[in-house]
Amino acid sequence: MTAAALVPGVLVASILVDTAPADAMTHRERVRVIQVAAAKAGAPYRYGAEGPRRFDCSGLTMWVFHRIGKVLPRTSRDQSTATHRVARARRRWGDLVFFSPRGRVHHVGIYAGRNRIWHAPSPGRRVQRERLWTSRVTYGRVR
Repeated sequence: MTAAALVPGVLVASILVDTAPADAMTHRERVRVIQVAAAKAGAPYRYGAEGPRRFDCSGLTMWVFHRIGKVLPRTSRDQSTATHRVARARRRWGDLVFFSPRGRVHHVGIYAGRNRIWHAPSPGRRVQRERLWTSRVTYGRVR
């Protein structure tokens, strides 16, 4: 390998070397993200709500990450562009899970391991941990 091949972001043999750190959050931060999200289990969904008693999906993720000192934009779409995309095989608990069935992000949750997420699902429902119901999602790592 040449020195250029070791520089992140350099195109090598038609493959872009992944420039994102493998783990943008520490283990301790990931544990804390899950703890904070779990502490909000049962909080009611309310469109546009940012906590601490009621949440919509992106309000929950923004609130949880703020508690560990990370800043996220307000909407799920903006959160998607503010995170580093990771492959399903590289997802870790604490990563964000984005739902975009028609090409536009419309929902977000926090990956909790074992194919489950913490999220504020929809009106009439409450913050909960739930099994992923589709494989048509993308993952984003908060920096």
